[in-house]
This record gives sequence, C-alpha cells and structure tokens, in this order.
Amino acid sequence: MKCRRVPLEADVFKFELGKGLEDGYELYSDVITKTWIVASNLVQVTRPDGSIVCPYISHRRGKTFISEGDYIIVDSDGTKHVCGEDKIFERYEEVK
Repeated sequence: MKCRRVPLEADVFKFELGKGLEDGYELYSDVITKTWIVASNLVQVTRPDGSIVCPYISHRRGKTFISEGDYIIVDSDGTKHVCGEDKIFERYEEVK
C-alpha cells in the first residue's frame, strides 16, 4: 500500500536556548556513554555547577537530542519533532 502524508499545519521554531522549546536536559557524559548518537554537534549548556547538559525533545519513541541549527516542529496536536536545518524547508513550507 502506498500512502501520502496528510497535510498538517505545524509551528516551526529555530531552536534557541531560553525559549522553553526543549522538554528537558540530560548530562552530556550520559549522552556520550549511554546512547548511540554522534554527539559532536549537540547543543551543550554549562550549568553553574560546571556540569554540561544537552537539551532534548521527548516523543513516543524516546528522546531526540537537539543539535546546533536544529528546528523544533510543534504539530497542531502538540506533538514535537526535531528537524535539521538541512531538511526543514524540504519538508515544510511557510503558510501565508
């Protein structure tokens, strides 16, 4: 069976710290030792205690860590996704 994705409006935000777009943070040391992702381009925040944390988005498959230049997509039903700046405007077009 072939299917086509149903059009769905979404809010698209370039990720910025301090805007509340992330769902949480995880210690960078845990990210690089407990996950199977390339961590070289992840957003890293140094807390006052010196610990380094990485922001993420939670979804039904787990967590997606946010990399530099990523966009956060919030669907009309509240579901969040992360999309790289290299793909965002191939997948989404601005609604005017």
